[in-house]
Amino acid sequence: MRARRVTPVLELAGISRDYHGLRPLRIAELVVAAGERVAILGLDAPAAEVFVNLATGAALPDTGQVALFGRATSAIGDSADWLATVDRIGIVSERAVLLEELTVIQNLAMPFTLAIEPPADAVRDRAAAIAREVRLPEAAWTQPVARLDAAGKMRVRLGRAVALDPAVLLLEHASAAVERGSVQQLGADIAALAAARGAALVALSADDGFARAVATRVLTLQLSTGVLKERRRGWF
Repeated sequence: MRARRVTPVLELAGISRDYHGLRPLRIAELVVAAGERVAILGLDAPAAEVFVNLATGAALPDTGQVALFGRATSAIGDSADWLATVDRIGIVSERAVLLEELTVIQNLAMPFTLAIEPPADAVRDRAAAIAREVRLPEAAWTQPVARLDAAGKMRVRLGRAVALDPAVLLLEHASAAVERGSVQQLGADIAALAAARGAALVALSADDGFARAVATRVLTLQLSTGVLKERRRGWF
């Protein structure tokens, strides 16, 4: 009896996308299974943004195919169809704007409502649950986001990204501005959160330490060919 093939959450095959960089973004092949945590090293910030746009169907490749939850992104018919699809993806990126004069709880309430001054008790409880999940200390919840360090702000972005229970998390250079002493713990906490939720994760990074903390499979992109080469863990 043949084993049934489980549909990956994300597949890229033979991808090329020109974004006016030194060379097009190329991905020869990437398959991400449900619940798998993958890190990709070798994409700078502009290329990472292009990758996220391709993976979410916000942009189409010049050549090749992207499939999201077993469906080609080129088959997405209209904006309503796209929004229904992208609701299953959480994006963790510094491009995600925080309202820094508002509190942590108010920022975490925004995926549920725009009535955040103050949020209703039920909404506040949901935001507080997320704050605990992303390991934000309770003393910070009523503080303006502007008072948080870079790691704290990234945890708020992570909380917003997981608020609607996505099936996939896309991390776009999430550790770039984070103090070095906080990187490993941030990566480990994100990995634990994704595992607890059963969410797949793709982390685009230039930080080997963060990549190994957050992912179980670390790949390095060869920019000229688009081949993703797996980095083996050493003995030490």
